[in-house]
Amino acid sequence: METKAQVLYDFTAEPGNNELSVREGETITLTNQNVGGGWIEAKNSRGEVGLVPEDYIEIKQAQPFTSGGNAASLDLSLFDSHIPAPASTAQVDVAQPETPVTPVTPGFSPTSHDETSNGNDPWAVFDNNASGGVSNNWAAQPEGTETGKTSSNAWHSGGHVHPQAYQGADIYPYPCLIDLSGAEDDEWDEEWDDVKSSGGYAESEAGEGGAINRGGAHGSSMKIALNKFPGFSKSGPELYLLSKQPAKGTKLPVYGGEVGPVWAYPDYQLDCVVADPKKGSKMYGLKSYIEYQVTPTTTNKPVNHRYKHFDWLYERLLDKFGSAIPIPCLPDKQVTGRFEEEFIKMRMERLQGWMSRMCRHPVISSSEVFQLFLSYKDEKDWKTGKRKAEKDETVGVMIFSTIEPEGLPDLDLTEVEQKCEQFNRFTRAMDDGVKDLLTVGNEHWKRCTGPLPKEYQRIGKAFQNLSSVFTSSGYEGEAALTDALTAAGKTYEDIAQMVAEQPKKDLHFLMETNNEYKGLLGCFPDTIGVHKAAIEKVKEGDKLVATGKITTSEKTAMSKRASTMSYALQAEMNHFHSNRIYDYNRVMQQYLEQQVKFYEMIAEKLRNAHSQFTTM
Repeated sequence: METKAQVLYDFTAEPGNNELSVREGETITLTNQNVGGGWIEAKNSRGEVGLVPEDYIEIKQAQPFTSGGNAASLDLSLFDSHIPAPASTAQVDVAQPETPVTPVTPGFSPTSHDETSNGNDPWAVFDNNASGGVSNNWAAQPEGTETGKTSSNAWHSGGHVHPQAYQGADIYPYPCLIDLSGAEDDEWDEEWDDVKSSGGYAESEAGEGGAINRGGAHGSSMKIALNKFPGFSKSGPELYLLSKQPAKGTKLPVYGGEVGPVWAYPDYQLDCVVADPKKGSKMYGLKSYIEYQVTPTTTNKPVNHRYKHFDWLYERLLDKFGSAIPIPCLPDKQVTGRFEEEFIKMRMERLQGWMSRMCRHPVISSSEVFQLFLSYKDEKDWKTGKRKAEKDETVGVMIFSTIEPEGLPDLDLTEVEQKCEQFNRFTRAMDDGVKDLLTVGNEHWKRCTGPLPKEYQRIGKAFQNLSSVFTSSGYEGEAALTDALTAAGKTYEDIAQMVAEQPKKDLHFLMETNNEYKGLLGCFPDTIGVHKAAIEKVKEGDKLVATGKITTSEKTAMSKRASTMSYALQAEMNHFHSNRIYDYNRVMQQYLEQQVKFYEMIAEKLRNAHSQFTTM
């Protein structure tokens, strides 16, 4: 029996990624629900088949399931008369109905992949060759090759496009290699993990995207109702604003620094090295995977992790800290081509960048779950820590209950709102600037690996052809000239090769940094959205007091907690600014140093060619 689904939002397919463009309200037929990684294969009414994001569709005949959570029960009906109509919901299948479901963290979209995926990736210039590998021969690249469109702006979403729409898998050098089969060769090791996850997530057998799939599991025996914007739970920030439960977990102090509120930074800066990728196998060699060594600077003892372990860590950090701290996505899954040397190198580099960024955050790096990931002692230690992390109750907006502004006065609501809007404007503007630089950089990369070296090659060939013509004259006095012309032609051919290879030496690092920031900035709309929602709830306080639904003291507590949330946002933004200044100083110095070396090498070659000609 065919399974039908209705499309909830517009989605535009990226060329070469086996995706399917769909429109809101369209009915499609599901042909493969086991692709994994948040994707489903579907067929439209025209018979076209491709991948669509799972959260963009509503499967028909799905039954809603009310999930249980760990948070204390709280009567939120008092807000019912002041909130807009609930967004439409989609039904997503997950496994293990008897397992409690961890509450969805308000204020961020765990299904979002746009943070790391974009149509401006320099790796997209790689082409698929006949052998299934890649070709980086600039001479073989067709001029004007389209490598993808710029991802939609999450800040100015038009129509019904998801605010953090995943716009394509071309974050990797092999977007054309993604096929429609499930990547079943990278499940969790059976000897490391049980079939069930006590944290409420079912571990999927399909897809390398993670045993904990984005936004929950994607099995077939349990239904979870998702809001139109899945990152926002039904309760929202009032779960924290009106909570009467004592705070649980390690306290997170915020201090007044020279630039404003700041997190408490450790004396020792944690870092780690992701290296030594090795191919492993199980089930008598039927299933293969890549395992990386992760070595923290605190112990200098390596621990081994597969991509799915990184993905598990991402989900835990997102679940616990995502309302207060933007957690950028990992590099996305790759169904095929995962064992190609270039892909492994690229993934390791991006995992290194992600881990280094997490290490530099004082809250993330000191968290118990992150320390477990870096320094578990053995299998038992890992499994025990994993289960404990999945049962953590201080998740979502309740993370604010652990934040303590030290010696900082309470802010009034107007000041809180002004700070929130100030950060919102800046992150939107920076997001536009980063995307613009990625677009320009991508265009320059394509020119350097396509038309530009071909022009230098044509000039070189023209000089050498002219030298051949001169040689045919038979005139004995022009040997020096013809030799010099030939040398000049070869010089320009050498320059062509240098131009084609240069982006990997300088532009690559600039593009990677901007890709990181594009992903990080893509998280801010949700984080800021939590604060805006809290501000609106506090504004409703007077009405609730007037109607007797809350007391004056409860309204005062709401304002105080909104102030705490604002200090957390300010501390996070100051951390962001500090890292931004450091990162762009470093990457621009590196870029310009390589540019100077590049043009000095060209100048040296041209001087040598010039010296071959006789001064008359």
